[in-house]
Amino acid sequence: MRLLIVEDEKRLAVSLAKGLTAEGYAVDVVHDGREGLHRATEGSYDLVILDIMLPGLNGYRVCAALRAAGHEVPILMLTAKDGEYDEAEGLDTGADDYLTKPFSYVVLVARIKALLRRRGNGSGASPVLELGGLRIDTAARRVLLDGTEVTLTAKEFSVLEQLAVRAGEVVSKAQILEHVWDFAYDGDPNIVEVYVSTLRRKLDAGLIRTVRGAGYRLEAGR
Repeated sequence: MRLLIVEDEKRLAVSLAKGLTAEGYAVDVVHDGREGLHRATEGSYDLVILDIMLPGLNGYRVCAALRAAGHEVPILMLTAKDGEYDEAEGLDTGADDYLTKPFSYVVLVARIKALLRRRGNGSGASPVLELGGLRIDTAARRVLLDGTEVTLTAKEFSVLEQLAVRAGEVVSKAQILEHVWDFAYDGDPNIVEVYVSTLRRKLDAGLIRTVRGAGYRLEAGR
């Protein structure tokens, strides 16, 4: 399951990301409302944890924009506000649940699991990314290239998935390390190069481009 945290309190965001990663979720973090809206629109997320008081765009506007564009991803709003009218406004813009700071981490996890169960009981299909001849089933963790299944290790799949959900964009080594390994990883960051090299060998060699000094880009049109 992929989660997006949109929270401008960086220590809180990092703490939540560490905990949720330990729970087995793949977690992305952004600290700005506009970037959060972009990520939620372009990415394949199972749930968005959205603060209300954000720079750029506040959480209400991010939520309303996602719903207006037809995105049905579950949204759990976080806020320091605790008035009933604030809660009503959050739910009126399309949020699925609402949690007031300070909150219990155990309660947060329970709310997340409840929202994901609710979504799982719906009719939505498992997210599948299709990029030219490349097909990535993120639920079954299967990869097909031109109709032929390619066997990947768990880490290889996770690196590929990070590139695929941002196909056409540059993804840095730091971003890959943060989301595929964990925040506590203190080994050689060049481990990313090893996995990218392996993916190039198993897939089309030109599928993953190196952007010197910036990171890697999965060529969406190949």
